[in-house]
Amino acid sequence: MKASLLSISLFLILIAVAAPTIEARPRRSAATQKVNRVSFVNQINNPFFPLAPGTTFLYQGTKDGVPSSDQFTVTHQAKKIAGVTCTVVTDLAYENGILVERTTDYFAQDVQGNVWYFGEDTAELDANGNVISTEGTWRAGVNGAQQGIIMEAQPRVEDRYNQENAPGVAQDMARVAGLSKSTCVPYGCFDDMLLTRETSPFDPGTVEEKLYAIGVGFVRGEVLKGGNEVTELMNVTKQ
Repeated sequence: MKASLLSISLFLILIAVAAPTIEARPRRSAATQKVNRVSFVNQINNPFFPLAPGTTFLYQGTKDGVPSSDQFTVTHQAKKIAGVTCTVVTDLAYENGILVERTTDYFAQDVQGNVWYFGEDTAELDANGNVISTEGTWRAGVNGAQQGIIMEAQPRVEDRYNQENAPGVAQDMARVAGLSKSTCVPYGCFDDMLLTRETSPFDPGTVEEKLYAIGVGFVRGEVLKGGNEVTELMNVTKQ
């Protein structure tokens, strides 16, 4: 009987030692969800990041004192990446009226409304239009890269997520910093805006703030630390 009680006591002690401590955990980011091919839809209508084919967003601003502009066009094209059919978006960046970067981005929305970023093909150009670098190009499923989240379905303050997740190439991250911001840009004035702050381990000294409007998407961006850049939405056209 004594041996039996001793065995039970030792067993209970072992359970207590082995049992993990239960701690409060932060809300899981959408970027930790498992991507499944059947969980995606054929349109992107997230209120803070709608991408209707045929829509072009025109932005203007300054970068290090130089006039800049950006033409972001949602094409009617689609491309399958990592088994998921993605919407193809072209992005043309100009400085002093000269095209300096040409990028093709790939996005897809899951059934919950999260918009995923599946990669980009980027080309930096010289003044003559020649490609001088493709640094920053990545695709989900290639060389260890994984898709990131560009916009959550239900963003909450202090949510954090990876936007780009290509080790050694691109690893941008975002944090939701507000959901009730207001601003005016040349395109119009907006309330109840989503505010994010973006950083990257490749450039830890740089922090960029972005504002998104319901039904429109990205409206204004400003580099708060590590640079001098402002971008504002000028116009939206649809074809």
